[in-house]
Amino acid sequence: MGMREELQAELAQAFDDPDGLADAVKHVEGSRKSSPVYDPSTGTTTGGTITYTGRGVFGSYLAKEIDGSLIQTTDEKLLILQNELFISAAGLPTATPAEPKIGDTIASKRVLDVSQDPAGATWTVQLRK
Repeated sequence: MGMREELQAELAQAFDDPDGLADAVKHVEGSRKSSPVYDPSTGTTTGGTITYTGRGVFGSYLAKEIDGSLIQTTDEKLLILQNELFISAAGLPTATPAEPKIGDTIASKRVLDVSQDPAGATWTVQLRK
């Protein structure tokens, strides 16, 4: 088991642990606009929105991180397990991984920044109303 898999397993366990983060873990649903896809065999157009779901922990930024411009006091920080974030769309395999992107909407907030930890186990997302 590599470092990424080990870290993801440990985080998933902490997310599930009632004495750990379980009370702070929330269902995460994100979406982004996409180009509609025309299917000539059926004559229908599908798409227009990509939706993805997973689990994460919402938090706030430390006072020393808030600069009033790039990070504001009302911004939220969201930590998402990468191996639990999947696109939820008809016709796609159930385990199609998702990646949040700038401009997406998560929890009725706009995604301003997305980064990942060095092991590639989690996404850290900056959200703003």
